[in-house]
Amino acid sequence: MTGDSPTGSEPTAFVPIDPYALTRREAAATQIKRFYKQATSGTLAGGHTVLLDGKAVKTPARADLNLPRSEFAAVLADEWNRQGDIVQPGDMPLTRLINSVIDGVSTHADDVRAEIVKFAGTDLLCYRADQPASLVELQAREWDPVIAWAGSDLGARFNLAVGVMHVAQPDATLEAVAAAIADGIGDGREAAFRLGALHVVTTLTGSAILALAVMRAALTPDEAWRKAHVDEDFQISRWGEDADAAERRALRWQDLQAAAFVLAALRIGSHAPIDVSEQA
Repeated sequence: MTGDSPTGSEPTAFVPIDPYALTRREAAATQIKRFYKQATSGTLAGGHTVLLDGKAVKTPARADLNLPRSEFAAVLADEWNRQGDIVQPGDMPLTRLINSVIDGVSTHADDVRAEIVKFAGTDLLCYRADQPASLVELQAREWDPVIAWAGSDLGARFNLAVGVMHVAQPDATLEAVAAAIADGIGDGREAAFRLGALHVVTTLTGSAILALAVMRAALTPDEAWRKAHVDEDFQISRWGEDADAAERRALRWQDLQAAAFVLAALRIGSHAPIDVSEQA
């Protein structure tokens, strides 16, 4: 994306954005009164869409809401039908995700891919505590099998660090992550939807490794969510949970479930799961 410079003389350089977060901020700022009676699924230009009293929905950028699968339209219609007198975008996780794909990811796919690889360079699973011993053991039990899976299944061998000091990942590892993204995203009009969903899982978990594991069905969404919150849950077990933090976490979980729904519906190929039997 380019824009006018402050002087109007030259366009500004492209600045990578988080299209999912951008669309979410826009949606949160534009709550409106419910203006329709019923939402239904319909067809549009060879795809599927949502109809509000028979009229096709548009994205926040006024693009056609053209969906690759009928089940997407059915779930989106249900989100619209659940709304009360005020349309609450916060209660429409799949709608927000689809909007971000159409308005952002589809036109900035290379930047979104690069952002996921960047997450892999500082992946949550690579940074370990040095104390207390119970947390060290918990991280190892939950994360080591996923790190091992990344090495064997993706060909991505990660360096681990103790503490928060940055540890660089080998170029070959990041290249393997990029290749795994390309393999899982595929081609065609469904590719942007897979990429957008993968990006959402990555940002919500702080881990490209966990996101790729969900994409490949190596982990269930519940398993990935638990592993992403090992540190947080450990602190909650010791000090209790803040109500506001719990509410925010519940909303993020809804977003991850929406993204996982897209990844499962559009998954390419079949993959073996990570054995988590010893971690239950």
